[in-house]
Amino acid sequence: MTPPAAHPRFTEALRALGLDGLATRSFPEATRTAAEAAAAIGCELSQICKSLIFAADGTPVLVLMDGASRVDVERVRAELGAGEVTRAAADVVRETTGYAIGGVPPFGHRTRTRVLADRSLLAHDVVWAAAGNPHVVFPMAPEDLVEHADATLVDVRERTA
Repeated sequence: MTPPAAHPRFTEALRALGLDGLATRSFPEATRTAAEAAAAIGCELSQICKSLIFAADGTPVLVLMDGASRVDVERVRAELGAGEVTRAAADVVRETTGYAIGGVPPFGHRTRTRVLADRSLLAHDVVWAAAGNPHVVFPMAPEDLVEHADATLVDVRERTA
């Protein structure tokens, strides 16, 4: 059986960024959630980069967050100066990014969106993100990931009590 491959749109994005040599890892089991990905890879949950789409006053925005943390939508709202921020519906995620939830990469999307990256990602030398397919991931230095995603570094994770 042929292992799953990165999504063609993501592969093209890598080529466009000069990253066509970037190694990806495929897993027969899905890596849709941060916990599934961390277990399959054998890394810390916080080393997973979640790519989450929110709607800020109806406009899609991508938030990159470490796998061990949750996004504080109020902090995202304040960062964007938006009236309301909500999780985007699955159809909006697919329409905006070209990928299904569980396989959304941090860059290589169908449409250009504003990208926020939580500083928590910088706590690691390497983070792992989806490659457009819920069975394929790739490693990258978080600073490089933020740069390639054209993201703004922010503090938008929920604070623990």
